[in-house]
Amino acid sequence: MMTVTRTPIDRRTLLTATTSTAVAATAALLTPGTAKAASTTGPAPQTSDVSAELDRIAHPLRSTEPDAPTSGLRALGVMIGDARVVGLGEATHGSHEFFTMKHRVFRYLVEEKGFTTFALEASWSAGLLIDAYVQGEGDGDARRLVRRTMAGSPWQRREFADLIGWMREYNRSHPQRPVHFVGTDLGFPGIGEQPFAEVTAYVRKAAPASLSSVEQLYAGLRPFDDAIGYVSRIPLPERQRNADLAQQALDLVTAAGKDGDAEYEWAVQHARNIARTFAFSTMRIGDGASVTAAQVLRDRAMADNTLWWQRRLGGKVLLSAHNGHVGYRSSDPALYPTTQGSHLRDALGADYVSIGFTFGAGSFLTETDPFADNWQSTTVPPATLGMNEYLLDRVRPRDYYLDLRQAPPAARTWLDTARPTYDAGTTFSRDPLPTLALGAGYDVLIHLHRVRAAEKL
Repeated sequence: MMTVTRTPIDRRTLLTATTSTAVAATAALLTPGTAKAASTTGPAPQTSDVSAELDRIAHPLRSTEPDAPTSGLRALGVMIGDARVVGLGEATHGSHEFFTMKHRVFRYLVEEKGFTTFALEASWSAGLLIDAYVQGEGDGDARRLVRRTMAGSPWQRREFADLIGWMREYNRSHPQRPVHFVGTDLGFPGIGEQPFAEVTAYVRKAAPASLSSVEQLYAGLRPFDDAIGYVSRIPLPERQRNADLAQQALDLVTAAGKDGDAEYEWAVQHARNIARTFAFSTMRIGDGASVTAAQVLRDRAMADNTLWWQRRLGGKVLLSAHNGHVGYRSSDPALYPTTQGSHLRDALGADYVSIGFTFGAGSFLTETDPFADNWQSTTVPPATLGMNEYLLDRVRPRDYYLDLRQAPPAARTWLDTARPTYDAGTTFSRDPLPTLALGAGYDVLIHLHRVRAAEKL
């Protein structure tokens, strides 16, 4: 395998090309698409009726800061009920309030509802390192850990480091009921050495006759440090061959033990993540159908990783990802026809609850070039007439949250119609804005009037 220079991976839609023309194609894929507005029958509800109905079911959100009193989230706890997995989205990857609100919600769910895991749309390998830190390993510097494990990603932020630091301190004072961290994504920007090492260590112990074969299969695949560089520069036939090798290794590991053995199940999970990462990386550059198929695989894998973790370790999970992953529909259905949230709802039913975020104006971090670590602050003006957020801003003068499942008739009709909305992944374009029917996307919605950019480490 040729050596490539490490480049930060785009966390939302990844890549499509290598040349200057391909960069333009990638930017197009990274820009949220325009969804077709849902059709409705009968007269459109009056805006005043909708805002009044939403106001009646809204609950005030007095703070998004982690140390705010938990009493302000009790109504949210009722909405969550006994769900085993709660997806908490974000309308951007780079807003301070989305990070701190997730910290606040997780603290509440841990302290009041017995949640034990914070799951993130981040590398499975990085998650292993972060969880080890949360369990007490390392020197205790959360910011240094985040710089090392999340370099170039949307999570290399001061607010995220604060959450990780709190988790470690919580475990120190609650050793009888520790919390965990898991990365639910594929191996982006790289797989890291640990999953390979864990797989071969298990095979050496449980099926030594297969060890040589597994080591040979993995020999040309490790290290895998730069997914964008790999897909951009390695010829497709070689990438397909490597995906076949990773799948063969998974088959050997799967045949080496049986369910119920914890070491076996961990080894298979590591091998599966490796195989799926290489399968994802066989996408055909510039081929929209191929890129969409890769994204379908990715959301399926993130859902499976979340379910595996919850079933293997038990407890309840707060799942953090972009709105378009935790929700039931994406604002770019051409690229994300099935979401992680829809898979989780199919698997868990009422035991999965999706919470979306919207905001009316403000700033957030984005990249202008998805191939470079050039995060800059982007500012958008107050939402305009016709946008989802325009009406949401007028429901109440302060931030709030509400259960969309309880929406009265006029509000339900409004929520079931797709409208332009603020939605930013790693990159952002406002021409055109993506569209989404909020009622079809989430169970619960948190609306913030204004956000500011997160703090880069």
